[in-house]
Amino acid sequence: MQAIAGWLPQFSLYMRERVHPAQYESYVASETSRSVLAMEYLWHALQCVLVIVGFTLAALIYRQYTYWKKRGIPYMEVIPLIGNQAPIFFKLKTFPELILDMYNRYPNARFIGMMDFNTPLVFIRDPQLIRDIGVKNFDNFPDHMSFVDEKVDKLFGKNIFSLRGERWKEMRATLSPSFTASKMKFMFELISKTSKDFVTYLLEHPEETKSIETKDAFTRYTNDVIASAAFGISVNSMREKDNDFYIHGKEATDFEGFWKIMKFVMFRVCPSILRLMDQGFVTRDTATFFRTLIQDAVKARDEKGIVRPDMIHLLMQARDNERVSLSTDDIVAQAFIFFVAGFDTSSTLMCYMLHELVFNPDVQQKLREEVDQVTSSAEDEVTYEMLQKMKYMDMVISETLRKHPPVPAIDRVCVKSFQLPQSMPGYSDVTVEKGSVAWFPVHALHYDPQYFPDPYKFDPERFNDENKDKIVPYTYLPFGLGPRMCIGNRFALMETKIIVTHLVQNFLVERTEKTIDPDKFTLQSFSITPKEGFWLRLKPRKI
Repeated sequence: MQAIAGWLPQFSLYMRERVHPAQYESYVASETSRSVLAMEYLWHALQCVLVIVGFTLAALIYRQYTYWKKRGIPYMEVIPLIGNQAPIFFKLKTFPELILDMYNRYPNARFIGMMDFNTPLVFIRDPQLIRDIGVKNFDNFPDHMSFVDEKVDKLFGKNIFSLRGERWKEMRATLSPSFTASKMKFMFELISKTSKDFVTYLLEHPEETKSIETKDAFTRYTNDVIASAAFGISVNSMREKDNDFYIHGKEATDFEGFWKIMKFVMFRVCPSILRLMDQGFVTRDTATFFRTLIQDAVKARDEKGIVRPDMIHLLMQARDNERVSLSTDDIVAQAFIFFVAGFDTSSTLMCYMLHELVFNPDVQQKLREEVDQVTSSAEDEVTYEMLQKMKYMDMVISETLRKHPPVPAIDRVCVKSFQLPQSMPGYSDVTVEKGSVAWFPVHALHYDPQYFPDPYKFDPERFNDENKDKIVPYTYLPFGLGPRMCIGNRFALMETKIIVTHLVQNFLVERTEKTIDPDKFTLQSFSITPKEGFWLRLKPRKI
């Protein structure tokens, strides 16, 4: 207990206050007495801490409950501490279901108030306000929410999605030339080869196509596309099922499970604890794998003068530009987020597209006729120019993205206060304060019958030349909007079009006993991937 007394410098003062002066000297001579007082002191100190924590939590909960009520706008009641996203964390609703529920709560409101943990959140329902915030007044809302700081996790914290302010502008300007139509054509050959290898494997293994889980298959395809087009590595994940690139990619894009959810909450609420624990969002092994992979590739290309039409080369070109500050860590982070974004979302788009073809045979037949017609002059190669001629292919992909958007909601962070008009008659104008967040409900807008009649019907004709110009602006947002629009959307569309073209050329897409209507899937809480899996049959065509 002497060590405790020494560790607490106020202990002797505390004893003098607690013990009569005439008895002090004899009292402190007793080790038992000192021990009793030390424990009493620690107990009082703990009580003080608990009181402080209690008042802090009470103040936080009070703020959550009263923030939007005081401002006089329609709002949703919160769950203490977590806010309005509690149904997702407790797996009571999926993210798309939550977005629809919020959207339909006040059908006549232009926006409603919510809380994301302790952060005020404005849920924007009106397309014109979405335009005002996401495009017209972009300088007021230029950033995404970033739950991972680069000091905690460089892979997630330094990528273009997480960066903010001037650093984001610089990185966006640096990377944008890498995703122009000319650069997509530059990388087309790599993607086309990967696509042909994928289809060749399926043709050589007909036993696997009788009932195939396409999420696993397409994830392997997108893994190989990005390995080739971004990292300069040749991988065939259909033949090498457990290659390191695929295994680490699965780990990096898996956001389900108790520990991943707890990590997400801790990154939002108390990132300093994770920093002290040296815990990044991805495992140390996965982070080390990607960092070493990219650093070695950059070093080898610098030393040997290797030039390859992929993203690493484009990033190295940007690094060598004197006007740009781009470190190896920056290159690693951009290549990594390109991988994470493409690994899951692009493969999910392909899965939903093929499933919709199964349940809409007339669409499948029309798409097959277009593919056959456009590629009829090709001896063996499908060219980049051929893909550009496939108008119906574009329509089918667009309708798939409408029914199954890769991101159910888009966020923007307010950096300069912004005045919103009345949400509904009888309510007040409101100032969105710095640090607050705006949400654009992509999934709900795509299913609003006033913008897309009969929204649960799969109808590619919504996007034909006559109808697509009738779509209300800012109600169709599969890749976001404004300067923060997804930078890799051209790449995602190209890799989707080439693989679907090769599959339609060689297979009929049919249902099996495991095939489920996409409208009846049971989704995971955080993702738009169904628990049942995307099962179907690929029947070889007799051409």
